[in-house]
Amino acid sequence: MGTLVEESIFKAVRALTDQDQALAEEILAGDDQIDRMEIDIETRSLQLIALQQPMARDLRTLGTTLKAVTDLERMADHSVDIAKVVLRMNRQPWIKPLIDIPRMGDLVEKMVRDGLTAFIRRDVKLAETLATRDDVVDGLYAQIFRDLLGLMISTPASVEQATQLMMAAQNLERIGDHATNIGEWVIYMVDGVRRDLNM
Repeated sequence: MGTLVEESIFKAVRALTDQDQALAEEILAGDDQIDRMEIDIETRSLQLIALQQPMARDLRTLGTTLKAVTDLERMADHSVDIAKVVLRMNRQPWIKPLIDIPRMGDLVEKMVRDGLTAFIRRDVKLAETLATRDDVVDGLYAQIFRDLLGLMISTPASVEQATQLMMAAQNLERIGDHATNIGEWVIYMVDGVRRDLNM
């Protein structure tokens, strides 16, 4: 499921950058599989809790799994929302070169990958790095918002596309938040301590 979500994020950024409507449609079509996987993992995790009555670390692992699949499914939904931006923009000429949005995409893809790696390896230190990386993503989002807002004020004809690009950037920012959530749950799974990395 994590691999499919990573691919969905990568494809969403690529579809936006290249204005590739066929790729955007592919993201929409693939979302059902991710939704089905979430339900399957949740069902099996709850069955294990009911039938095996796990304790301590085993219970925390299942609890983390339940939380992580919810975050992964939401990330996929954000990828779908970016794909919808691509379809709405219908290959309009760019109002400005896309530089920071692809950078954001690269950062959040790596955050998702490292969040999943931290889960698999039970790596608290790697999970902790997601907090500072999320700050970088948040900073990029704020910069993109300011730039696009300035463009909307100076060039009213840019408002529609600038709004769509803001939405795409906001979806990437939310993916970063969800990746950080997985990091928080990894820390809980390993140490039994709840920590807020989204400060």
